[in-house]
Formats: sequence, structure tokens, C-alpha cells
Amino acid sequence: MTMTITNTVHRGGSGLPLVLCHAFPVDHRMWNRCASSLIDRADRRGLVPFPVYAPDMPGAGDCPLPEAGQNGEVAPDGAYPQALDRMADAFVNMVAGLGHRKAIWVGLSMGGYLVEAIWRLHPEAVAGLALCDTTTRGDTPQSRANRLDVAQDCLETGSVDGVMHFARPQEGDSRIKTSPEFIETMTGWIRSQSPQGIAWRERMAAGRPDQTGLLPGIDVPLTMVSGELDPSSSPRTMRPLARAATSAPGGVRFVQVPECGHFSAVEHPEAVASALVDLVADVQASCGADETGAGHDE
Repeated sequence: MTMTITNTVHRGGSGLPLVLCHAFPVDHRMWNRCASSLIDRADRRGLVPFPVYAPDMPGAGDCPLPEAGQNGEVAPDGAYPQALDRMADAFVNMVAGLGHRKAIWVGLSMGGYLVEAIWRLHPEAVAGLALCDTTTRGDTPQSRANRLDVAQDCLETGSVDGVMHFARPQEGDSRIKTSPEFIETMTGWIRSQSPQGIAWRERMAAGRPDQTGLLPGIDVPLTMVSGELDPSSSPRTMRPLARAATSAPGGVRFVQVPECGHFSAVEHPEAVASALVDLVADVQASCGADETGAGHDE
């Protein structure tokens, strides 16, 4: 039984799609401005038109939580060690159901964990990858325990207060992240999430495997984006991941975004859009017409 995935279509079509996978603890709306910008930039650049999708993870936005049994095993501490892989299967199935054999997969933060798993499990469905403000490493024991504490708190209190710090200014944050507009937007997005959905994503992420070993085998165009002020996925921590991806054709495109924290696609949507359009151009240059949309991708 496959998880249900809801999908927002920013642009449809039959070509090779770009799939934008969101961060925690928000949903697909974090991509709205970036998606609009990248479509405009790609059209002005003369790229073959391509679909742009922004699905929601289970329990995020309007996407339902998985049914009983869809998560797989439950670890003694409450983590879901098989849920990431099952979600990856569901995302690939969703894209296949829209008529596509492959996609360019983009993941920011927790979305990065997802697209890494898609490459690990379904490389035949991947034409290109972008890893934004994320890591391939599994949680440390302390990070795992913290996630599970947040999940339990959400379920016990019926609130999302345990993750509201994502919307609050912290020392060293970018000017944009400390702006009233950003705080208001992030607060609204997080407040609209269900506590059960927040808990599910934390338990899924806590149970995920370390995926660092997949990096040397990535042999499709690969872009990495890192906000220079990102407290968890700064260029200092992401550049070693880029160096490990030794099979990426032409090398890894590494984009360091100045005056930017963890939510680069929200803080600097134009910069991320530009990086993604470059990635699409790389993929279209390396694919045949039947895959880019000059023919059909069914």
C-alpha cells in the first residue's frame, strides 16, 4: 500500500519535470516565489518548457498522514526507520502517474533527505539532482533524541509550539530571516501545520539512514546550494559533500548564497531559481529530445 502524496502544479506539460521537495516544518508553499521565478528565467533563456511540481510530504499541508502499516517498522524509541524509503517510493510513483519516466529532483533540508533516498532507491527515475541546505548524514544520537522529543511534545500538547523557533530570529541570522515579513510568513506556515504531521516527519527523519555513501555514485548533473549563514548546512559543511560527488558530470555546481540562512529558497528565491535553471539547462543539454519535452516523456 503506497502513501498518498498531494501535488501542487506550478506548470504542467509532458516534458522532463522539476520536482521541488520542501523543508521541515513547512510545506510546498515555501517554493512559490522560487518556482515562479525559475519558470520566468527558464522561458527567457529559451529552455525547452518543463513541468514544475511541488508535492507535500505526508502530514504536511493538505497531504494526509500515512495509513496504519504504511510507515513500516517502528523502532523501540518511536522512530520510523523505513518511512523515508516508503515516502521516496510514493514520490516516484506520483511522478510516474503523471506520465514521466524521470525527473530533476530538488530537495531543501528535509527535502534533501528525500531526494537522496530517491537517488539511492530509484536512480533510473533521476535525471538531475539539487541538494539545498541539507546533509547526507544521519542524525547523531542527540539529534535523533531531540527529534523524537519534539514529536512526542506535539502529540501530547496538540500544538506545534515545539517547532516555532524556526520562525524566530536567532543570533547570526540573515537580515531577511530577522525581517518582520519573513517572521510573519514562516509563523503562518508553521501554525497551519498539524501537530500529528510535524510528529510524523520528525519520526521519519529520526529513523533515516546515513546516505553519505551514495555521493560518489551520483552520475547525473548535481547542484548544491548553501546559505553562507546557514547554522546547520553552511558551505563549510556542504563543500565536503560536493567534493565526495566525484562522478557528477562536469563536476558539482556549488552555489553559495550570501546573507542567507537555512531557508534559501524563501530568503533568496531569485538566487535559488537561477541555480535551478542552470541545473535544468545542464540536464536538457545531456538528455535526448524525447526526455526534455521536444518529444514526450511518457
